[in-house]
Amino acid sequence: MRCPFCGESDDRVVDSRESREGLTVRRRRECTACNRRFTTYEQIEDIPYMVVKSGGAREEFDRKKLLVGLYKACEKRPVPAKRLDAVVEDVEQELHDREDREMTTAEIGQIVSDHLRKLDQVAYVRFASVYRNFEDVETFMDELKHLIKQRS
Repeated sequence: MRCPFCGESDDRVVDSRESREGLTVRRRRECTACNRRFTTYEQIEDIPYMVVKSGGAREEFDRKKLLVGLYKACEKRPVPAKRLDAVVEDVEQELHDREDREMTTAEIGQIVSDHLRKLDQVAYVRFASVYRNFEDVETFMDELKHLIKQRS
């Protein structure tokens, strides 16, 4: 570490402490050339998860945004918030397991749809109508017929 006072790169660590819930390490250092002390902070470099939109644009994965969409789909439905958190965690785990840490909106939509289909079929249809961008009533009806067949 280069001393901010004299520019020398030889120093020793006098004290180390974890801060902010263990995400950062604060170190007090002393320059061996000028004997002045300074503070440095170390933290893990966070590599963000990226979502590839249908138009090709990339944006950082936003857990809250996905959760809001799930809450809207499940509005006035008997689906516990805990289950919706589990769906979001499943998507995050899927992203975490990928080497490139990227996922398309279509892949995210499919994972969420699969979970909602098992949790609540009305919530599934609500979500699918937005995610799959039903163009007309016919496509919507085809999906409903498919759901009815699965129940039988």
